[in-house]
Amino acid sequence: MLTYSIMASPLRSLVYDDNRYQKAFHLFLERSSEHQCMQDFIHNILPDIVASIGNGKSHLISIGVGSGDGRIDLEMFSELHLKHPGVTVDHEVVEPSSQQLHSYKVLVSQKSDLDYITFKWNKMTASEFEDQWELKQMTKKADFIHMIQMLYYVKDVEATIRFFRSLLDKDGKLVIILVSDESGWGKLWRTFRGQLCACQISQLVTTADVKNFLDSEGVQYKSYVLPSQMDITECFTEGDESGELLLDFLTEVYHFSRTASPQLKADVMKLLRDPACSLEADGKVVFNNNLEVIVADSPR
Repeated sequence: MLTYSIMASPLRSLVYDDNRYQKAFHLFLERSSEHQCMQDFIHNILPDIVASIGNGKSHLISIGVGSGDGRIDLEMFSELHLKHPGVTVDHEVVEPSSQQLHSYKVLVSQKSDLDYITFKWNKMTASEFEDQWELKQMTKKADFIHMIQMLYYVKDVEATIRFFRSLLDKDGKLVIILVSDESGWGKLWRTFRGQLCACQISQLVTTADVKNFLDSEGVQYKSYVLPSQMDITECFTEGDESGELLLDFLTEVYHFSRTASPQLKADVMKLLRDPACSLEADGKVVFNNNLEVIVADSPR
């Protein structure tokens, strides 16, 4: 069992610096097959999910929690529109990043085939959205809610899932996508959760945590593994700028190499190279970035 003394200067979460986080995130997308595995999900799995919602209604309500720059949202709407032609949609976008929300709005403005969707922009966190919803005593129900790669950044994962699932209408679906517990992320976080989870809004959570919660609540759900990988070779070149950003993203720690103790850094680097997390071939270190989709049913 690895143990560490408490550092005099605790590690700072990467999410506190939006500029560096966005740089690290975009580099992660460049170095990983995340985009491709999302495409596979949207075009091969999602159509059956969205076909089952709505129950013949002419108007649907959807919520994107942590929608980012909107690219995934709009691709999902393409599949939904194919399954529900002629149906109109109210879409609540929940996104705390001004930069991402601006990119989303620009993307929408460039599309000419979205006249069936009315967008409502909510520049806020999931918990702020919940507070606003309850303050306004909203009673409308959603047919489709997605939370893609965002539950790492909420204070209470279980409460967040419980609230958004409570918003589902009959036949509604809640789609959660996170890293798989069997991925390199899962192994890294299980080993170093106590050292790397630096603040309340950075949770090292995997789909195993979500499944355990849903099981305890008696919730019906289906799950699908999305194979993915990430080239982390640059992380092992001391001082490499891209490697430093990727390390920040992997650990969720701001300037991990500079602020972690030498022992913690050495142990993290060793595990990242371990076959439990990565495969080495042709001079590359390829990290297991497998994701998992969980589709939870409505409580009604």
